[in-house]
Amino acid sequence: MITYYDDRSVQVTSTAVQVDGRTYPLAELGMVWHRRGSRSWRVLAGRGAIGAALAGPLVAAVCGIGLALWLHRSAVVTLAIVGASVLVGLGVGPLADVLFEHLDRSYARGSRELEIWARWRGQPVRLLHTGDALRFGQIYRAVQRAMEQAPRRQKVIGSSGSSPRPRSRP
Repeated sequence: MITYYDDRSVQVTSTAVQVDGRTYPLAELGMVWHRRGSRSWRVLAGRGAIGAALAGPLVAAVCGIGLALWLHRSAVVTLAIVGASVLVGLGVGPLADVLFEHLDRSYARGSRELEIWARWRGQPVRLLHTGDALRFGQIYRAVQRAMEQAPRRQKVIGSSGSSPRPRSRP
């Protein structure tokens, strides 16, 4: 038996797909397809908040420099304000790395609900429902590989149940 995918709730092997304790033998699965749901506004708002958090310190630094030049104070005060603004801008570097990592994970997870469906014993059945695009892709590809590698069922001809034999003449 070959395992194509395995996590705490889904296992795809060369013989069956098991999801949340339910087992679907590959021999009983027909067509497999997927559906995408509507976008999650919560995820999109989270991405916007990360973008604002990335831009905030840089905007504050630029505004500080502009304020320093606009105030026309002494050179020492102007340099202090510009220096503080530059430090705020440079301070975004380590924070930006963390924020970009969160933004990258957000795109890996996706912003839609995704479903895997299959025809099982003649009826459509939803195998999986998730919002994690990376996990969905891994599971869907594992099911595809398992279905491709599954032995094909021979068609039985006649009442005896014997398999057809090749003819020697055309």
